[in-house]
Amino acid sequence: MKVLIVKIGWAEFLDERIEKSISLGDVFRSTVVLHLYKNDHVTWLADEHGIPLLRGIKHIDRIVPFDLLSVLQLQSEYFDVVVNLEKVPGICALVNNIKAGKKYGFRLNPVDGQIEAFQGAEKVLSISMDNELKKKLSKQTYQDFLYELLGAKWNGEEYILGYKPRSKEVFDIGLNHHIGAKWPTKHWGSENWDEMEKRLKRKYTVSRQKGLSNIEEYIDWLNSCRLIVTHDSLGLHLALALKKKVVALYGPTFSNEVYMYNRGVKILPPIKRECIPCMNPTCPYKKACIKFIDRDTVIKQIEKYLKKPS
Repeated sequence: MKVLIVKIGWAEFLDERIEKSISLGDVFRSTVVLHLYKNDHVTWLADEHGIPLLRGIKHIDRIVPFDLLSVLQLQSEYFDVVVNLEKVPGICALVNNIKAGKKYGFRLNPVDGQIEAFQGAEKVLSISMDNELKKKLSKQTYQDFLYELLGAKWNGEEYILGYKPRSKEVFDIGLNHHIGAKWPTKHWGSENWDEMEKRLKRKYTVSRQKGLSNIEEYIDWLNSCRLIVTHDSLGLHLALALKKKVVALYGPTFSNEVYMYNRGVKILPPIKRECIPCMNPTCPYKKACIKFIDRDTVIKQIEKYLKKPS
């Protein structure tokens, strides 16, 4: 069977916002669908920045960069299955024009130009536009929604990483503290990271995030650490794929979407605000919710997980 997966990362799967800044975490999380097509010929349409994350995955036969020539080529091919996980109008229009036996995910209404769902994707489209509905369905993970969209049931299948790290485990703790411009409200605060690092170094070997400009160097750095402390980010999902212990700090995003594969813990803000989680990159309060997470709480969880055997 010939399969096309369209996941560029401009629109997050469970979020209504559409941006040209790619969400690499959303791209990587989507690799769980490959378990459903591991015996098929798979083409993945990707943003050039996402290609290094997909390169080397044995279940992907062809990675196609999203550009004009690729669009023209795909419109001339036939696929048995097309899976479109993007809600960008132009990409949905492309999917409308690709010849296929079966299509999943999202399409463009040619009359009003609005995004519509192929059969099975109605729930995902609804919750991506409604945070209150998403809160009601909070027990479902990203993987649950993704498999449901494809008419399947998720049974704990893991992310798939193509790159094989060259590094060895040399640090007790890795501090994955960097946050991109897209989500400033996810940042715990430099003062928290600095003070926690100072305290942890009295007892453990600690390393700060490396490889910000090269995905393979970044994966090598993650692999060099026994435990990763992180915001909700690409590093969280890569660390889980590398089977690291993980302590994840949450604020404006939905923690229940992320399945930890029994490798870690999520720490949420200890305050009550109706807006949490707001899924908003800006905060109307002087102090964002994630900054209420206490350093002692984080350190206790780190010590707890470092005592557990690998």
